[in-house]
Amino acid sequence: MKIVILDGHAINPGDLSWDAIGSLEPNARSMIPLMRNLRWIKLAPVFVLLAAGSRSKNDDWTPLVVSPLTASSWAFPGTDGKWHIVYELVLTNANVTPATVKRIEVVDASSPSSILTSYEGSELLAHLRTTANIPPANATIEFNGTRLFLIDIAGEASAKRPKRLLHHFDVLGGATPSHTSGTPAPLSYTVAALDVLSELPELGPPVAGKGWVALNGCCEVGGVHRSTGLPVNGKIVFAQRFAIDWMRMDDRGHLVNGDPSDVHSYPDYGANVLAVADGKVVDTLNTLNDQKPGHLPDPKTITLENVDGNHVVLDLGGGLFAFYAHMQKGSVTVARGDQVKRGQVLGKLGNTGNTSAPHLHFHLMDGPSVLGSSGLPYVIDAFVYAGQVPAAEFAKATNVEGDWSKGLFATPSPRRGQFPLDLAVVSFSAVKPAAKKRKSSWDGGPNTWAKVDSKGR
Repeated sequence: MKIVILDGHAINPGDLSWDAIGSLEPNARSMIPLMRNLRWIKLAPVFVLLAAGSRSKNDDWTPLVVSPLTASSWAFPGTDGKWHIVYELVLTNANVTPATVKRIEVVDASSPSSILTSYEGSELLAHLRTTANIPPANATIEFNGTRLFLIDIAGEASAKRPKRLLHHFDVLGGATPSHTSGTPAPLSYTVAALDVLSELPELGPPVAGKGWVALNGCCEVGGVHRSTGLPVNGKIVFAQRFAIDWMRMDDRGHLVNGDPSDVHSYPDYGANVLAVADGKVVDTLNTLNDQKPGHLPDPKTITLENVDGNHVVLDLGGGLFAFYAHMQKGSVTVARGDQVKRGQVLGKLGNTGNTSAPHLHFHLMDGPSVLGSSGLPYVIDAFVYAGQVPAAEFAKATNVEGDWSKGLFATPSPRRGQFPLDLAVVSFSAVKPAAKKRKSSWDGGPNTWAKVDSKGR
């Protein structure tokens, strides 16, 4: 038997239950993990432990464990004139007492008193998701339960961009390591560091012409792409974090003319799909028939291989991969192993896979797996920003019929080095703008896109 003298009491660590531990004074309680380890170390038969100095002043009891889903994120410039940082946190309750998230503050690590954004109440709940992408009924997390928290920080173009973020949590949770659920106690701690990068890949457009609408785009948490994390290859990934569904508006502001169940009624159907940069083709599919618009395919027929329809994946180098989905059957002009040049036609826009209307799904990612990679931000080197589809009106609509031109500007605005945000209406030139080849941190060598910072320069 090993006896430990702690705060004047003789204690055998092996005789202590977790409930007994909970009854000890805080200083004594903090020594128990070390005491238990002593049973496995053959040292002197008697140990005298001093409570003072056994706990670092920098340590916090954190029953709700928090970590970023990815080690870093990027500050990128949007068409709203602001910079954005988009990422997710993973929250796990490691204590038997349920944990309720009361408030989350995102702070600049270099100045923790500088709060960039905060969430509480209904706003906090709106950003919370289960691992099945379902909004939970409340902000309480059960023992061993995990939630995802979706974050989009937006700052004015003139505001300082943080290089590292921290997250301050106010929680009601278990205050001791007891095996019996107790009364939740208020806890506050700052955790989960996230590096913020500023160098972005600059790409060409995936389509050409005017009137292209960025549907289901970044960065609202209710968006179908933004809120979809999938368990693929043993991890949860947000491959579509920055995905855009490109649809084309005609001169009357219509996304569809005539019978909405006919693919030929859509102005974008059959548009050329273009390589956004020089690259190598690493995957294609070219055999699926178009879906009838207005109807999604039978979920039982959907697989990871066919969910995005006929498609092309390009390796752009430096760990960057471009993905194009829902293309027309038989239209894909490239094959695996082909080298392509920026602006080259890869195929035609269609309505194949899990889709209810013709459009081009495009996103950039850090691997060749279209759903098992992490989605990355980027900027398009040059386009004309023509306005916005009215968000409130579009959210209420049950289909894409009607006139969506009410939010167009009287004078369109030329833009360089920005990311088109949700419902932006843009025009792309078919002519490649002049660009210098420069070294990019993405691959350490010459590239076909320029390196820009988060100011869009």
